Amino acid sequence: MADPTPDRLMRIAVSGSTGLVGSALCERLKQQGRDIRPIVRGNAGGDKEILWDTEHQSFDTNALADCDAVVHLAGEGIMGRWTDEKKQRVRDSRVRSTHALAATLAGLSNGPRTLIVASAIGYYGDTGQNEARTEDDPPGDPENDFLADVCVQWEQAAEPAREAGIRVVHVRIGIVLSPAGGALAAMLPPFKLGLGGVVGSGKQWMSWVALTDLARILEYAIDTPEIGGPINAVAPEPATNREFTKALGKVLGRPTVLPVPGFAPKLLYGSECADALVLGSIRVVPKRLLDAGFSYQFADLDEALHHELARA
Repeated sequence: MADPTPDRLMRIAVSGSTGLVGSALCERLKQQGRDIRPIVRGNAGGDKEILWDTEHQSFDTNALADCDAVVHLAGEGIMGRWTDEKKQRVRDSRVRSTHALAATLAGLSNGPRTLIVASAIGYYGDTGQNEARTEDDPPGDPENDFLADVCVQWEQAAEPAREAGIRVVHVRIGIVLSPAGGALAAMLPPFKLGLGGVVGSGKQWMSWVALTDLARILEYAIDTPEIGGPINAVAPEPATNREFTKALGKVLGRPTVLPVPGFAPKLLYGSECADALVLGSIRVVPKRLLDAGFSYQFADLDEALHHELARA
């Protein structure tokens, strides 16, 4: 694969390109003059699309070999009741696909030398009220924490690419602020009606990141050869649920006086999912990004909420 030249734009293959994060990333990369090659399930209909046969976990190797970097964002959504079937889909959609893609890239004699793979801050498990975790900290207990177990296997699945000398970056993504999807989108309807409030104790930590900054972090990971391994894709200052509730109510101009009892999200999502994603506490900071000199556009929670809600 020839290096990008002034006559050829940098080619970046992206899976999950139509999802919340993938759409924002592709929009930004196109604005920055990159040539985006979506990795699509089933039949590739466009001349720039790369076929991904999910049944056999195989990829169009010729199309991938023509790219400079690959960003793998695809995966089953994690919200909802964690039945055994749901858990298996969550795990397989991440671990199997990442291993297949990493092995495919490793087998190319002259293919992309950069692989950016999504991961999640669920890697650290429930951190409680303890000191914030950095990329140097170990994972949560894989035997007793479903998300920690998935994240550990997810990151290990990229090992074939790393062993082949490909630069691999695991982007451990936090709570993404966007009205188009994710936690914030689920919170908006009751908050706009003045029915929002602290959930449970309100002491649980929420490690968040503006969607705009997340797209910038992914681009930074693509462009910065010194970065390898895990990076925490969160803003520098996590917030407690109580602080987040107050900030969102302030931005929307709505009261936030009605507390939400802990059993409510458990009734909605099931106990295991609610304990992990709503009532659980994950306090994480982006040490490696800050050490590398990455500059956040929206490090302040109020400004991030204002910006993302205005974009909608």
